[in-house]
Amino acid sequence: MLRYCEVSCPYCGETQTVAVDCSTEIQDYYEDCRVCCRSMSMHVTCSYEGEVLDLSVRSEDEA
Repeated sequence: MLRYCEVSCPYCGETQTVAVDCSTEIQDYYEDCRVCCRSMSMHVTCSYEGEVLDLSVRSEDEA
């Protein structure tokens, strides 16, 4: 179950849309910024119903 969310890159500040797979309740993964290509640390919490409850984006240094 995919949901689309807007996030801001912690490096360049550009807003972009990311696809979040809500089939797992809690996830930690890395995704590259489409603008500056730096790796963003993503932490996602989803509900049982497949809704995004929390999405935090950090730089690798903050992860």
